Amino acid sequence: MKIRDYSNANLKDLFSLKGKNALITGGGGSLGFAMAKGLAAYGANIILTGRTQKTLDEAAAKIAELGVKTLVVTGDSLKEADCENVVKKSVETLGSIDILITAAGVARRFPAEEFPAEKFDEVIDTNIKGVFLIDKAVGQQMIKQGGGKIINVSSVRANNGHPLGYAAYASSKGAINSLTKQLSSEWAKYDINVNAIAPTVVVTPLTKEVFDDPEKSKIFTDRIPFGRAAAAEELIGTTVYLASPASDFITGQIIYVDGGCVAG
Repeated sequence: MKIRDYSNANLKDLFSLKGKNALITGGGGSLGFAMAKGLAAYGANIILTGRTQKTLDEAAAKIAELGVKTLVVTGDSLKEADCENVVKKSVETLGSIDILITAAGVARRFPAEEFPAEKFDEVIDTNIKGVFLIDKAVGQQMIKQGGGKIINVSSVRANNGHPLGYAAYASSKGAINSLTKQLSSEWAKYDINVNAIAPTVVVTPLTKEVFDDPEKSKIFTDRIPFGRAAAAEELIGTTVYLASPASDFITGQIIYVDGGCVAG
């Protein structure tokens, strides 16, 4: 990787994403949409992928209001052919994929001693196999085009256990951290940065059952020094940083956006 020009005239462009194309899995969900919106605000064109056309179309319409190109390509991240098709259509339309964010994921909560095997498999397949397959497909394209930025979505659960039934989810996010470090080690020679963002619990429709229950909610917030859950938009700053030239010498890192959860 060449050292970029850090002359005064270029410093203001350290966080610019103008002309870059970003693919976001789970782009119709709260996290994926917030991260996509942040990238678009800094100039990136946005490709949203997932399984539900209507949800993706609605998200893309809102992002297009920021004045960037948007593209929706449906696909199932658990199917390798779908991942390859998403990459193919994205490149045919926009010419490249410069940024990948793997925001698709699922959580199922059961006591470990009662965890249904099929639910455990669902979480592991979605959260690690689905991430690897799209990382692989996009990685192949980034190798061809000479580099790119991959941002996997992990969680504080990869490091910190929790009493409310996260055996599958925590295992999957621990695997994401390991995958991120492994891919960063293999792909640095291709000028591909691979990092992960690890948030604490985020207020989304997927965590509604937790925050609708004051007792469960308190278990989460008591473990966060700032005393509250994260908003999806609070991931935007880290996302833009890891996608931009400002992070060119950062790879293999897990960046916690957690209100101090891991530290405390």
